[in-house]
Amino acid sequence: MPRKAGRPPEQTRRILLDAAATVIRNRGITATLDDIAREAGVSKGGLIYHFASKDELILALATDLLDAFRRAVHAALSPDDQTAGRLTRAYIHACLDPTDDEHTIRESLTLTAHLITSPEVAALAEDDAQRWQAELDADGLPADLVTLVVAAADGASYTPIWGGSIRTAAHQRLKHQLIALTHDPSAWKPVSQYGTAAADRVGTQMPGHRQN
Repeated sequence: MPRKAGRPPEQTRRILLDAAATVIRNRGITATLDDIAREAGVSKGGLIYHFASKDELILALATDLLDAFRRAVHAALSPDDQTAGRLTRAYIHACLDPTDDEHTIRESLTLTAHLITSPEVAALAEDDAQRWQAELDADGLPADLVTLVVAAADGASYTPIWGGSIRTAAHQRLKHQLIALTHDPSAWKPVSQYGTAAADRVGTQMPGHRQN
């Protein structure tokens, strides 16, 4: 009888990464390779054939998450938009117009919270953040403005972790407001333009510094 062809290696790696995501999300970073192999329906030896150690598997899973977000940003790039702020606008869209539903986003955020406890993953994420910083710095917008809109988009994108939705009217208004700022940077003035005294007053009104 002819031998049946097995799964392509890429498909097996995908199954293993998905199984690792499920197990680590539910049990934390202390989950074992045995746990993950069982979830994937493969032998531990079969898992080790693709990932020599748990550390290697965890780094691959973290890389997969970071790459998925990068693909989402580049998918949001408009071919008709060649003006300054093009990448920043795509970043905003990827954060506030995700293709996944809230449940999937919540699972991804939970997984990220577990993975980032690994020092190796934390270093990987820092390198990725620096790469984003360099790319956004070259996007043609004032640096302080990019910091503002990216921080707002990042922060709002975490709403599902608390059971909320990023598809509310308020979030959509925020998205449009942030994008509008990238088209007209002059509409936003950095705190430094208001003087030191004004900056000090803003600082005292931030969360944790509220006045009675």
